Amino acid sequence: MLTCRDTECILRIRHATSFWLFLDYDGTLADFAVNPDIVTPDTKLIELISQLSRHPAFRVAIVSGRRLLHVRKLVPIYGIWLAGTYGIELLNPLGEEVKREKFDHIRSYLDEQKAEWEELIAGLPGFYLEDKGWSLAIHARLAPDELAEELIASARKLAIEAVSETGLYLLGGHKFLEICPSTIDKGSTVEYLLAKDPLPGSLPVYIGDDDKDELGFAAVKVGGGVAILTAPGDRDTHADCYLESPSDVRAFLAGLIADRS
Repeated sequence: MLTCRDTECILRIRHATSFWLFLDYDGTLADFAVNPDIVTPDTKLIELISQLSRHPAFRVAIVSGRRLLHVRKLVPIYGIWLAGTYGIELLNPLGEEVKREKFDHIRSYLDEQKAEWEELIAGLPGFYLEDKGWSLAIHARLAPDELAEELIASARKLAIEAVSETGLYLLGGHKFLEICPSTIDKGSTVEYLLAKDPLPGSLPVYIGDDDKDELGFAAVKVGGGVAILTAPGDRDTHADCYLESPSDVRAFLAGLIADRS
């Protein structure tokens, strides 16, 4: 059930005739995988997004921290935008790939960082190093709290030099650290897509679950839209409204389709 801080947002959603939807994947449309390199397409979710893609009232972008290769497997749908690695790499509705950063320069620094981080977490339980090509991420969600905090802090120190010398920066989070290009984030991706593929008269809506989505929330609100957080409770956020779980997000999207059919 959608819960909003004020009735205005509910009324704007209820009365909108069309929507530009920006949807995070993990934690928003689907529960988190045990391992970020596990790619398990969900047929029911694929059908739901397909319904949105075919409906004239909706324009859709999946905006994920996962690499584009994985997003394409999870959401094999023609006619929507797919944004991988926060939007560094895109697939447009015609099936054409768009790269918003130069890969070779970034990769030389990431290769050096990868060797250091691999050595740091080698053999430790609950840690996983994800290589997205454009970025590197340490996941420690399954590691003991104290050990995760200690190792994430050490990994951050190792990356400081690379950050200071390059166009890279560090993204934090709960038991998480990522080094990636500083020029691209979910907020800049929302701005890019709204400018690149406008849908006049539509209500932009961004739905996401974590701190990486906060820039997307802020950007969609600047664009006159509504931000919806997927979380079981209130917290400090740019979001206007809340849905408690991925199942609630799916029900909300299905309801938007039903109300405009």
